Amino acid sequence: MGRTTPPRPEPTTLTTADSESEDGKLVDWRVARHELQRLRREAARRRGQSPPEPSGSVESDPPTWAVAPATYPVDLDDGRIDPDAAKVVRRLIRHGYEAYLVGGCVRDLLLGRRPKDFDLATSGRPDAVRSLFRNSRIIGRRFRLVHVLFGAGKVIETATFRRSPSEESDRHGSSLLIRRDNVFGEAHEDAVRRDFTINGLFYDLERRRVLDWVGGMPDIKRRAIHTIGDPVVRFREDPVRILRAIKFCARLDLGIMPDVYDAIVQCRSSLQMAARPRLFEELTRLLRSGAAHRSIWLAFETGVLDVLLPELAAYLADSERNAVRVWRLLSAVDQQCGNAGEAADDTVLWTALLLEPMQDACAGRVDRAAAAIEFLEPVVDRLNVPRRISDSVRRIVALMPRLEAGRAGRFARTPLFPLAMEVIRLGRCARGAAPLPQPTQTAAGRLSTPATRRKRGRPRRRLPQG
Repeated sequence: MGRTTPPRPEPTTLTTADSESEDGKLVDWRVARHELQRLRREAARRRGQSPPEPSGSVESDPPTWAVAPATYPVDLDDGRIDPDAAKVVRRLIRHGYEAYLVGGCVRDLLLGRRPKDFDLATSGRPDAVRSLFRNSRIIGRRFRLVHVLFGAGKVIETATFRRSPSEESDRHGSSLLIRRDNVFGEAHEDAVRRDFTINGLFYDLERRRVLDWVGGMPDIKRRAIHTIGDPVVRFREDPVRILRAIKFCARLDLGIMPDVYDAIVQCRSSLQMAARPRLFEELTRLLRSGAAHRSIWLAFETGVLDVLLPELAAYLADSERNAVRVWRLLSAVDQQCGNAGEAADDTVLWTALLLEPMQDACAGRVDRAAAAIEFLEPVVDRLNVPRRISDSVRRIVALMPRLEAGRAGRFARTPLFPLAMEVIRLGRCARGAAPLPQPTQTAAGRLSTPATRRKRGRPRRRLPQG
């Protein structure tokens, strides 16, 4: 016997139309669309899920601040604002959080430059922000950040508002050096805790205005660098800010306020208390910025170079001729960065920076490799230079006479050879000499130059036939 299929029940029709109440009157149960979207988002938020984006923009109430900022209506060009960053900001606002473009991207936009990356600040805690973006992750030990990931390796860094440490446990002993900085706060507290006024500006993307709690807009107009608060206190809190001030001055072509310049000179010795990996990273950024010449010159003039690289500072102060060679080499580095549109390899940058004093230290020595090691060891200890870079710099400088004579030998088969030839070309351009020809690719896939010759082996001896 075949099975009999039970009849399907009649579908129940749900409607939001009018219905009859107990007293016989019609009651309208329909809900406005934006109210329905709000209820759905609230329910999804309680479940810890990310609801679908509403089709239209929802107008949010203006935030209320404990400390009111100075507001400047500024209509920035949307073409220079990353659309993914704008998407993250608007989604946070739609879910009831404050969210702004902050830091260097706002500074660069106001100065007419195109930012390299976009950072956001929000009132949402990291876990809440993470729940809104499935394409995100939480990183950081010192303070937790949310990285929202997009295609082509793009990262939108989203940080929660923080405040400056106020407890004694947040600072190191009796000094002002900050060891812990992970206390959540309000928007105005997050602005005040930043280093320079030009970096403390927030941009309200929805209302097209700049929020200024720190007096940064006047400094943007006068194109000057000023700290938020007393410069001496700010530099002693974080000595690496000294290098950041030099970097912004050189890269953005800004001036330094007199009290900030005096504080740099006064606090330069506090750089010895900073974390060595941070010092190396900031110095490398000075070389990558496309303004290495001006950056190192400012570090030399303020005495910062005497603390970080006394070997180079002594070489520059020894004679005008030495200084001219170094400045020309750094200008060649900047010119190459401008022509190529990107900085050279870090090995090339550090070799170019230390080339002249290292050549002087190796002059007349039979073992140039040992002389290069003696020069680099204190630099490695002082700045925590990675061995990958220090060993490469040592090998290039030790082999420099042979490379300039065209006797590369087996070194031409190593991955370091193109970097060494790039250093030699920079040096020849700095001296005004004709650059060496570009290395060519052989059939075996190895780099060679016209100056290197391959030995021809003996012809194979044929065996007699028969």
